[in-house]
Amino acid sequence: MSLWVRADDGCRLWAASLGTGDPLVLCHGGPGLWDYFDDVAELLRATIRVVRWDQRGCGRSQLRGPYSVARSIADLDAVRDQLAGSRTALLGHSWGAHLALRYAMEHPDRVSHLIYVSGTGIDPGRDWHPHYERNLRLRLGDHLDRWEELRARARTPSEDREQAVLQWSADFADHHTALDHAQRMATPWLGVNEDCNRAVNADVKKEIAGDLAGRCRQLDLPVLIIDGAEDIRPRWAVDSLYEALPDAERVIFPGAGHVPWVERRDDFHRAVTTFLVRRR
Repeated sequence: MSLWVRADDGCRLWAASLGTGDPLVLCHGGPGLWDYFDDVAELLRATIRVVRWDQRGCGRSQLRGPYSVARSIADLDAVRDQLAGSRTALLGHSWGAHLALRYAMEHPDRVSHLIYVSGTGIDPGRDWHPHYERNLRLRLGDHLDRWEELRARARTPSEDREQAVLQWSADFADHHTALDHAQRMATPWLGVNEDCNRAVNADVKKEIAGDLAGRCRQLDLPVLIIDGAEDIRPRWAVDSLYEALPDAERVIFPGAGHVPWVERRDDFHRAVTTFLVRRR
């Protein structure tokens, strides 16, 4: 069932809640995308109340800025307050993992557990982007020429979707099923908010240049880091985060890429539920 959250500046944010049990708020990646956690909500609904939402300007939420990390944290706080209660577990994926981490830094008393999935770390001295770009091109294989052609020119909405599907297919380890998985993630196609993407990514870059590691050392809550071993974003980018957190554990799934709950469904379910139950 769709719900609506009103941010502190009046922006309307689409949200949904499914399942029973203690709340877990999910933060999707991007920036500029929409919630794609249907599978995760279904996977966890028997024991966990899963709260999903589209970040501002994205998907079904109101097309309205401003776009920044601070604004995203405030919006997440509104979702938490209106749909999850005074304290909740958080799960963030990709850029959403950074958002969940930053929220926990700002509001540690409002977070019970943090699950950091396929994030890209906090280390300003180790740039993972060149490795990602090289790995992306290798993983695209026969689709590389078409992806580069689309990327280099103005596109129609249908071509935007085609380019995104090709790029997202590289986020899966098994090339036999990668395009099918990417097609599912792009259905329905709600469009990418490029303004949001540029603004938030620039903000994240500024933040990482600061002392996030020092703030992580002060974070007094249990953290689970989940990685797919075949993510094209190098997993060593997360090492310094793992080392800085005082109460963290890490699992790496072989045979999985950037979206581990799709390719290692049972292992993902087991890791998340065990962590949330064991660390109550």
